[in-house]
Amino acid sequence: MCAIKLVEHFDPTADFVLFPGDCLELLPRIPDEFVKLVVTSPPYNLGKPYEKRLRMDEYLQQQRQVIEQCVRVLSPQGSICWQVGNYVERGEIVPLDTVLYPIFASLGLKLRNRIVWHYEHGLHARKRFSGRYEVILWFTKGDDYTFNLDAVRVPQKYPRKKYYKGPKRGQYSSHPLGKNPGDVWIIPNVKAQHVEKTIHPCQFPVELIERLVLALTNEGDWVLDPFIGVGTTAIAALMHNRRAIGAEIVPEYVQVAKERIRLGEKGKLRIRPMERPVYDPNAPGINIPPKLVKLGSAPRQLHLLETSEEYQATKEGKDEDSV
Repeated sequence: MCAIKLVEHFDPTADFVLFPGDCLELLPRIPDEFVKLVVTSPPYNLGKPYEKRLRMDEYLQQQRQVIEQCVRVLSPQGSICWQVGNYVERGEIVPLDTVLYPIFASLGLKLRNRIVWHYEHGLHARKRFSGRYEVILWFTKGDDYTFNLDAVRVPQKYPRKKYYKGPKRGQYSSHPLGKNPGDVWIIPNVKAQHVEKTIHPCQFPVELIERLVLALTNEGDWVLDPFIGVGTTAIAALMHNRRAIGAEIVPEYVQVAKERIRLGEKGKLRIRPMERPVYDPNAPGINIPPKLVKLGSAPRQLHLLETSEEYQATKEGKDEDSV
């Protein structure tokens, strides 16, 4: 097994750059057009332990500074995914995606999808409906961008459906690798009993980032998370033979991120599998157990609908070609 080269300062030969400080100190050190994907969930200006609550105009200016640097370091074929929820003040909500969109548009980025991430668990509101979704704004720098749909297809609802008329009558009408996952993603959030839970109060599930990494990058590409927290983005990138850069200002989160990477090197990092369905109490027997991740051990992970036999055949074919 190859050890993950984890460093604290920018190094193009590293596997994971984990900068223990403000992202505005790290970003200027990254060359222009260096990363293929920027994916992050910035502070929501709610006064969490890792942020200082600001006036909305100050918050947006702070975000602009970070976004401008992210655009500078983004490849012409790259994508930015900015995952946000709502800013809440005195019971009134401000959807952060609506106030951040003009910043991205002013920098020439093109919005490809407004992805809704839906989850079932969270705080219960008393004077409004409980919030059960957040948004991922997916922007590209240009029209020639990386998009690997086959890598993230999900099982068809009616896999044996056939054309009933026309020249294709009797043939299967659905794509053999599965369907496009659409722009509403039902993925459990990381709460108390989640297998990936750490000390971070607003942690990404690995499978949310996995889908973006697989779809929007290729093997060997760099993935940047300017607010990397406990390292989930890096885990999703390293699992699939990408490299990662991130910054984090909270020392405890930096330490947890390092511990998770080291667990992954030993094959002891537990995650919720991307192919695991949302729990159905009416069918409790249909379940997939947590997966142990081993980072740095294989040239690539299985795609969602790929069997281990298909993976092994592909690997053996590549090995024969290289002889």
